Amino acid sequence: MSLDQSTDALLKNIAAGGGPALHEMPYETCRSVFLQLVQNLQGETLPIHSSVDKSVAGPNGEIPIRVYTPRAIGDEKLPVVVLYHGGGWVIGDLESHDNQCRYLANEADSIVVAVDYRLAPEHIFPAGVKDCIAATEWVVANAASIGGDSSRVAVTGDSAGGNMAAVVALQLREKIVFQLLVYPVTDFSDNVYPSREEFGGGAYFLSMEDMAWFGGLYTNNGEVSLLDEHATVMSVTDLAGVAPALTITAGFDPLRDEGKAYAEKLKKAGIKSDYKCYDGTIHGFTLFPGALEAGKEALGLMVSSLKAAFGK
Repeated sequence: MSLDQSTDALLKNIAAGGGPALHEMPYETCRSVFLQLVQNLQGETLPIHSSVDKSVAGPNGEIPIRVYTPRAIGDEKLPVVVLYHGGGWVIGDLESHDNQCRYLANEADSIVVAVDYRLAPEHIFPAGVKDCIAATEWVVANAASIGGDSSRVAVTGDSAGGNMAAVVALQLREKIVFQLLVYPVTDFSDNVYPSREEFGGGAYFLSMEDMAWFGGLYTNNGEVSLLDEHATVMSVTDLAGVAPALTITAGFDPLRDEGKAYAEKLKKAGIKSDYKCYDGTIHGFTLFPGALEAGKEALGLMVSSLKAAFGK
């Protein structure tokens, strides 16, 4: 297995820049650097019929959301994709994933609702995941008010957002029809995953030092545990009624093996669970379609999987 050409070129450009690793920056700086990186590599900003910011009631106040509508729909009700952004529960926001939301709404002909859940370290676990659950419950209960069909609600997210999507699919298992998990975090235990050792040294964008830094901020340096079903989905034993899934991973990602393990766990439990690894690329690649061919390909697969799940 080797890096594909566009990924190899991107990593060389990042290395040549000589900037600090994610975990070497103050988290406020890391947020702005991450947003700039995504905006530089996402490609051209896509048009969208409607993008509306609003807020919904949450467990500790209002939760900001952004609702994307691909076209004028009149009385028609479109399926809904609820998206939770990645960024280690510390970075990322509505803006970092704005273009991906536009793409998914347009190409899957669906309403997309992006959730601006609370971030660590200002709000440690389980604040953010509680926001994701509450916002998704609001979407299911109020789908018609945004032009959506409450019987066709899917969840998706990348990395930390993939973790959130998997948790929400478990907690709202009778209300979600599909879960699209993109290089998700699935296991905070000490279980051994070879990809963590092989690709976590820092040469492939995301390192295990970065993950430890994110985890420390998420838990206030271990003040809370991430071993329950609201974080470590690999610990869940009862998967009955969980939505069908597509799990996407990257070959050079330290999180590759735990994503694959969860896809296999779902399948063994009798859940329809598809898995696709883009062997030649790195963590975060679906956010970089302007630079990575694999990113473009994966976005296409994400759309086709959503359309199939929605019966389109």
